[in-house]
Amino acid sequence: MASFLSRSRTLQFLFFLFLSGSVLQIQTLATDQSVKTFIFRIDSQSKPSIFPTHYHWYSSEFASPVQILHTYDTVFHGFSATLSPEQAASLSRHPSVLAVFEDQRRELHTTRSPQFLGLRNQQGLWSESDYGSDVIIGVFDTGIWPERRSFSDLNIGPVPSKWKGVCQTGVRFTAKNCNKKIIGARFFSKGHEAGSAGPIGGINETVEFMSPRDADGHGTHTASTAAGRYAFRASMEGYAFGIAKGVAPKSRLAVYKVCWKNSGCFDSDILAAFDAAVNDGVHVISISIGGGDGISSPYYLDPIAIGSYGAASRGVFVSSSAGNDGPNGMSVTNLAPWLVTVGAGTIDRNFPAEVVLGDGRRLSGVSLYSGAPLKDKMYPVVYPGKSGVLSASLCMENSLDPNLVRGKIVICDRGSSPRVAKGLVVKKAGGVGMILANGISNGEGLVGDAHLLPACAVGSEEGDAVKAYVSSGANPTATLDFKGTILGIKPAPVVASFSARGPNGLNPEILKPDLVAPGVNILAAWTEAVGPTGLDSDVRKTEFNILSGTSMACPHVSGAAALLKSAHPDWSPAAIRSAMMTTASIVDNRNQPMTDESTGKPSTPYDFGAGHVNLDRAMDPGLVYDITNDDYVNFLCAISYGPKVIQVITRSPVNCPAKRPKPENLNYPSIAALFSTTARGVSTKTFIRTVTNVGQPNAVYRVKIESPEKGVTVNVKPSRLVFTEGVKQRSFVVTITADSKNLVLNDSGAIFGSISWSDGKHEVRSPVVVTQLDPL
Repeated sequence: MASFLSRSRTLQFLFFLFLSGSVLQIQTLATDQSVKTFIFRIDSQSKPSIFPTHYHWYSSEFASPVQILHTYDTVFHGFSATLSPEQAASLSRHPSVLAVFEDQRRELHTTRSPQFLGLRNQQGLWSESDYGSDVIIGVFDTGIWPERRSFSDLNIGPVPSKWKGVCQTGVRFTAKNCNKKIIGARFFSKGHEAGSAGPIGGINETVEFMSPRDADGHGTHTASTAAGRYAFRASMEGYAFGIAKGVAPKSRLAVYKVCWKNSGCFDSDILAAFDAAVNDGVHVISISIGGGDGISSPYYLDPIAIGSYGAASRGVFVSSSAGNDGPNGMSVTNLAPWLVTVGAGTIDRNFPAEVVLGDGRRLSGVSLYSGAPLKDKMYPVVYPGKSGVLSASLCMENSLDPNLVRGKIVICDRGSSPRVAKGLVVKKAGGVGMILANGISNGEGLVGDAHLLPACAVGSEEGDAVKAYVSSGANPTATLDFKGTILGIKPAPVVASFSARGPNGLNPEILKPDLVAPGVNILAAWTEAVGPTGLDSDVRKTEFNILSGTSMACPHVSGAAALLKSAHPDWSPAAIRSAMMTTASIVDNRNQPMTDESTGKPSTPYDFGAGHVNLDRAMDPGLVYDITNDDYVNFLCAISYGPKVIQVITRSPVNCPAKRPKPENLNYPSIAALFSTTARGVSTKTFIRTVTNVGQPNAVYRVKIESPEKGVTVNVKPSRLVFTEGVKQRSFVVTITADSKNLVLNDSGAIFGSISWSDGKHEVRSPVVVTQLDPL
């Protein structure tokens, strides 16, 4: 891992040298002269006074021969335009151009969970915040299906006076589709349409709506998870039956459609949505979008990082998904320290199903199949992968021989195509059922799917067992038994196998993900445009659907932030994040350490960050770690970004301190100590942190230290913090000492501990990570 981190830092350093030398980064080959979309970062202070607006200046100074798509003037100054790389390189030499980068495509990170977060009716945070009333959540996603009951404005007060947004109309979306719940809606397609000449193609208006209306379902699901109304009974085809409710049921929704069915989300459109949302007056932004390969760009080349900085610097809390490339290490995305990065955990509800083999064994799995059951009838079972043909083992389109699978239950390996699509392939070939088997990379992590035929997903061990049974028997048979909804599952929460993991590949001094929230088998509202599988051939209609992903975890934290903002209007985004992180739980409902679904072993802060959100405690955290805009600027100076590079992110010119700060001294609610692999003997790292008292004015907090084992000691001075009505902030120093002779890291390349401050009522906990890093 250390060598990988070293390569990551070297790449980041080379990017920095290139950008600071020419103030330009074009991510394309010079020989490729096809027209593309580029985002131009402009020094706004260079605008000549003869132009009334930046748009007039850009149109006059830069437009010929380019086509301007978006202009940005709130979280970012500049524009996006379509032109050739040669033209982009020419424009980059304009003295007002700070940076140029090519538009990139991003991906979506695809009930009962409010109780699992610690929310209770008529008391606690729901009551204290009036269920998030008058807080506006901006959801960046695939749009919304406004007719769903989750978005009713019954008994909601008038639209907040702060709101300055619009209800943009379009195909099947009129001004009447907005109300006192959905107070605004916009859609952004110019960047996507400009990229239509590439392999993605344009927006397919036979399956999409050129409007804020949701043709995919993902946006409707995330919006209702964050802020769906608490009003009525709901289920998905009988599964997960209960009362429908989002985390912040009275919060207002502002919809920003930046992602399009089957074709993703483009940076230029996402940046335009950030610009609009902050200008419109949102308090919280929920963005379940990111890279799909676990590789993150430097902050100055990442429009999500740039846009979210502009939002956070204006007091807007931004919640983002960590990504679904777990359980691989260093797979977490959305790494900027001003973002809140959310991983996924399970809740205490499951949808069990069993594979019953002909020899009597019963193998546990999960399923959301709701059609006609197999009624205990045994069927021949076959594994197409026995032939050695990879496409057949994965049940890819047109890979199955109907003569082999007709009338049988088919074993399909997970990977390369959607899980529900494999079942459709089996059904088309004449199969009567499917066993979906995890490979070693997925381990035992399972999620439910609303399959079109009887199907059961099983873990890697059960998959190997059923394959061995098929190989050893002359006439192997099986059936599938569906158990419905089971509550009170233990252990829970468990870190989801797919949830992206740390360490932070850009700056391991900042622990990412920040925390985890419910993200497995989450029931929420769904579009009318497609069935629960999202497949074109799925003609079923359902008001609710059950999905899994860090996409589902992110809006839980967005809704939580809305509640905390409503209860504490003066708290900054950093204070809200701190309240959630320092009160997060690291144990499950057995009061045992949270486990990792992929291994069954105890999970670590690289898996869950500070822990699982516990809103019953977050309302009253006692102390918070606050962070100012200047602190973030000092962090950017600390990681060797020059003033021009930093201005790409911050919009305003900056001056770095003469003595370069240390990135680990950003006032984050976690601590990561990096020691060199070449160090010999005893090495020491010091960290400075400042806490603000948001509890009773007169309080005394004492420190509790859980030192990582094996060659590490942790010391905190002072060991006691005294607060009065006149003294609301106190600083302390953490000293971590590592002895290279005795330092033994675990499989993830780190060891873990914590420091906690307690006054007898509150416990303010911060995870501590100790690792080794190859020097540059």
